[in-house]
Amino acid sequence: MARIRITAFSWVPPFARGLVRDLRARWALEEAGLAYEELLIRHGDPESEVHLGLQPFGQVPAYEEDGLLLFESGAIVLHIAERSEALLPSDPGARARARSWMFAALNTVEPPIQNLAEIDLFYSDVEWAKLRRPSAVEAVTRRLVKLSERLEGRDYLEGRFTAADLLMTTVLRILRHTDLLETMSVLDAYRKRCEARPAFQKALADQMAAFPKDEKDAPCSME
Repeated sequence: MARIRITAFSWVPPFARGLVRDLRARWALEEAGLAYEELLIRHGDPESEVHLGLQPFGQVPAYEEDGLLLFESGAIVLHIAERSEALLPSDPGARARARSWMFAALNTVEPPIQNLAEIDLFYSDVEWAKLRRPSAVEAVTRRLVKLSERLEGRDYLEGRFTAADLLMTTVLRILRHTDLLETMSVLDAYRKRCEARPAFQKALADQMAAFPKDEKDAPCSME
């Protein structure tokens, strides 16, 4: 079997740990039962020639397998999912619907959530951010309400756990610095249900293991 390798950062600030997008690839590989190796990118090196050769924007993850190079976490998860019925059902209709929810997680739900996270985590003391935050929360809430309606009475988005739930859960986790999910019991239970999966727990532990245990070993700043 061809060797699979993914890139990940060896350090990120504490607020980002458990959210870096290599978690999506790790989780998918664990669900699919596919072994992989990690290539840790040192802080300060994302723009290195080697890294840019794998990921044109200097982000993580990048995915390598038998000469195949992929980037963008959603594309990587889809590639893995298409090889495993654990992540995409064999029925063509169910498979297509799961793909739709994968795109919805990244294109419809994640953008307003990411916008709110950036306001809260990077600009909370800036006046324009304080003025913009209420509308950002409203935009997130609209998406969450619709998602909650879809999940009412369901354990997962498409009958059983799929790659769509994997991506959606990683998107919802971006809100962990807020109480927005806790106010919606359906979504809170859904997130916890997905996070309880052994494959998620293994992927999260492996990502966290890459970071230094002592912050004195970390870089002085993010550039």
